[in-house]
Amino acid sequence: MVRRKVNGTKGLAEAEPLLEKGSTKKRYSDINGAVNSHGAKRPRIEDRTDYSRWRMRDDDSRHTWHYLEDDEAAKEWPQTYADKYFLGLPLDLPDLPPAKKPLDAVKNGLAFFEKLQLPSGHWGCEYGGPMFLLPGLVIAWYATKTPIPWFYATEIKNYLFARAHPEDGGWGLHIEGQSSVFGTVLNYTTLRLVGVEADHPKMVKARATLHKLGGATHAPHWAKFWLSLLGVMKWDIVNPVPPELWLLPDWVPFAPWRWWIHIRQVFLPMGYLWSKKWQAEETETIRSLRKELFVEDWDKIDFASHRNTIHPNDNYHPKTWLLNSINWLLVNVWNPYVRPKFLVDRAEAWSSELIDMEDRNTDYADLAPVNAAMNFVVCYARDGPDSESVRRHRERAEEFLWVKDEGLLCNGTNGVQCWDTAFAIQSVMDAGLTEDPRWRPMLMKALKYLDGQQIRENVEDQAKGYRQQRKGAWAFSNKDQGYAVSDCVSEALKSVIILQQTPGFPTLVDDRRIFDAIDTLLTYSNADGSCSSYEPARAGPWMEMLNAAEVFGNIMVEYPYPECTTAVVTALSLFNKHWPDYRAKEIHRFVDRAVSWIKTAQNPHGGWYGNWGICFTYASMFALESLSSVGETYENSEYAKRGCKFLLSKQREDGGWSESYEACETGEYIEHASGSQVVMTAWAIIGLLKAKYPDIEPIKRGIKLIMERQQPNGEWLQEAIEGVFNKSCMISYPNYKFVFTIKALGMFATRYPDEKVI
Repeated sequence: MVRRKVNGTKGLAEAEPLLEKGSTKKRYSDINGAVNSHGAKRPRIEDRTDYSRWRMRDDDSRHTWHYLEDDEAAKEWPQTYADKYFLGLPLDLPDLPPAKKPLDAVKNGLAFFEKLQLPSGHWGCEYGGPMFLLPGLVIAWYATKTPIPWFYATEIKNYLFARAHPEDGGWGLHIEGQSSVFGTVLNYTTLRLVGVEADHPKMVKARATLHKLGGATHAPHWAKFWLSLLGVMKWDIVNPVPPELWLLPDWVPFAPWRWWIHIRQVFLPMGYLWSKKWQAEETETIRSLRKELFVEDWDKIDFASHRNTIHPNDNYHPKTWLLNSINWLLVNVWNPYVRPKFLVDRAEAWSSELIDMEDRNTDYADLAPVNAAMNFVVCYARDGPDSESVRRHRERAEEFLWVKDEGLLCNGTNGVQCWDTAFAIQSVMDAGLTEDPRWRPMLMKALKYLDGQQIRENVEDQAKGYRQQRKGAWAFSNKDQGYAVSDCVSEALKSVIILQQTPGFPTLVDDRRIFDAIDTLLTYSNADGSCSSYEPARAGPWMEMLNAAEVFGNIMVEYPYPECTTAVVTALSLFNKHWPDYRAKEIHRFVDRAVSWIKTAQNPHGGWYGNWGICFTYASMFALESLSSVGETYENSEYAKRGCKFLLSKQREDGGWSESYEACETGEYIEHASGSQVVMTAWAIIGLLKAKYPDIEPIKRGIKLIMERQQPNGEWLQEAIEGVFNKSCMISYPNYKFVFTIKALGMFATRYPDEKVI
């Protein structure tokens, strides 16, 4: 049967995949192998694909899913445990000996998790959650006349149907959110583009919800952009995204190079396409969508009057008076009367060059699927349908796709490879098992993977493209994507050092390469001593006055993060322990300033706000680790004591912790309606153990809950969503239920080796 999820998830497949009969001539199929029939015949839609025919290829951490329509091909390429697990198929694994001690549960968990390690040595998983990623990719496919195979179309349909709101049939910003115009209009459009008919009962229900919310005119800026590009709306409805901004001198306080990397890499191609007013070829489906998505007669809509129309559900960050004033001036003065062609041409040319830099520096993988889809359309509009740039974008777009028990989704990046692998290694270390020969093959593969994924050079034209130093770094996903992130560098570096300092492991990453990583980490310090994510902050929070995204908060610039700051502090501290002479003064000063900032970031209630995980539980774990790394614990630090008291005040009667994504939105701790979560419970326990909280009993109760939730085969089931970005959008980290639970159990077992829990 399909693997069920528990605690707060919804809309999962209820039945076994339907088996297909027969086979076709193709040995395996992907998007590049389908026939382009855009405008003539839409993709064939079936009830479901045969899940026994799906395979995930790991090409040195480049993930692509393939559907084997030929019986012989399916026999030659059997499914792995990982394939079956991702797809929710039975694994038929034997029950393991029941765990009596936490270390037994660690070993059972590792025995299961080891089976999910992929051939190149890392761990992969879905990285879904946001409901606006897949629509951008599908709209880009449609606009560029990229064929959509029937098996993609079928599983896109299944995923979106599974993730529709169970009551009103709409879609939200993310999988646990309430229905919004943003989610509903884009996912409805996606379903129509892949071939679902407008009179399908689920489409009728979704359309009714969309109309109740005001229709497509009430969508936020990004949705209006995509629908205008598609030709379902007119460009007049899109607030200006002038590429002329990229011509501003670097000293200008709001110049785009100062923006957060994700917003500037999205607004770069968005501005180019807005300036060109490029639209996809009109088709019958587009003409039909003009009738379906609006409550008004399309021909009578004054699109320009709806630039600022937005439903309250979507308006998480309302546009400021300043941004509204700027938009008014651009629309009513600059565009019609002032905007000179020579300046527009120059701005478009420079934007185009920056887009090419992004494509070249990532080998067309791009930062994430939003800007990748937009860059894809830019190349199609600029270079033509048969160009090399279009071919490469079409090819690499497949790396964002993921197939699971619910269907086909789009990941938030091209994976979580380096990030999750680093945490997997550390979880074994925390249990004291790095020297155990049982786990050496798994760990050796992981070390070799991180060795191969270290980024060895800075990007070409680093200063010209406004890129951060990255030599010696690791990315969140893989080195193809190539964006260094402070905590990703830190966690990978710690894992490499841990293993290479363990007897029996080779030194694959030599000292010079480790020094390169340290040199890059030392560039991440903000003025206040904190660390951000991709780059040090280049402008202040006042820049949010220009936030045009509406659905996200804290998106315009980098911010200080307890999670990233802690990762860098602990990496530098570990490095300094083994290489005490390399840049020692700079490292000590960096760590002192960073920990001082951690203290200032503590909330009055004792917790810390999380920016990448939910929420106070996540960040408090990291902050307590920062304090512990400099010797500040429950016994000698008021900050650590308050952090522990905060966590303990949130422990539930069953021993667990349960925090809802709503805490990220509101800034107040809110429990998840479904009850205790193993991931949050693990985070809280790790924080308490790092702070050396003296009372075993509350920690033991949490450990007991984690052990009781473990399945007989060693796994833990998926519960509620774990991650967040920009305050309002949640994202899934399914491997957290392994790496952090194992880490918590292992830390407990190391501190209390003789303690029985069950």
